Amino acid sequence: MSSSVEIRTLTTPQELFEAGAELVAHAAKEAVDERGRFTIALSGGSTPRSMYNLLATNARTSLPWDRMFFFWGDERHVPPANEESNYRMANEAMLAKVPVPQENVFRIPAENPDAGLAAEAYEATLRKFFALDPGQLPVFDLILLGLGPDGHTASLFPDTAALQEKSRLVVANWVEKFKTHRITFTLPVINSARCVVFLVSGSDKAIPLQSVLQSDAPGDKYPAKLVRPPNGKLIWLLDRAAASGLSTAA
Repeated sequence: MSSSVEIRTLTTPQELFEAGAELVAHAAKEAVDERGRFTIALSGGSTPRSMYNLLATNARTSLPWDRMFFFWGDERHVPPANEESNYRMANEAMLAKVPVPQENVFRIPAENPDAGLAAEAYEATLRKFFALDPGQLPVFDLILLGLGPDGHTASLFPDTAALQEKSRLVVANWVEKFKTHRITFTLPVINSARCVVFLVSGSDKAIPLQSVLQSDAPGDKYPAKLVRPPNGKLIWLLDRAAASGLSTAA
């Protein structure tokens, strides 16, 4: 596993959302104090939506929004106004409600009919923003992730080609069960972050969570197992329902 893994179990989903919001706020202030800016990659799903709502409500005036830069770890291959869009969800829940400059928001251009070109464009965006030399990886201050019932995270699904990618930052990953591409960060980008936080809520996550954290199941079957930042922190924020399958040794 990575050098630092922390597993925190909260009692209710609401406590999970509050713990996540507190963690984001703390990381943002710390990064701005130390490096002058905060870079975060957002995730989709219902759990982060509730956390984004909390941040927009409770931290609207207390966070250094003008120094915060927002990216996405993955996106559906849909235009930004589509109800499936991860960008749309985060924008409605948080970004449109807080004083973040529009130029600080870097969405994935998933309206491009060619998902591969959308991925290439977003990789170019990362390379430019982080001023990367060839072979360098971006170092995000915080990457938020969820866990799917099948063990996927971001849009890194079991047995998909993106799991083997070593050099690209962003790829269009074909997901056979949905018959569509998903645009996603690759594992090298996720594992280069200073901090990666999984937000996991609900009893439907109990079995995959146990498989990820406490089984010998291979990573290509449970891609969240492959998230192991060697130089960063890995934090799992769980509610009691999600953690119900874990042995107490966790």
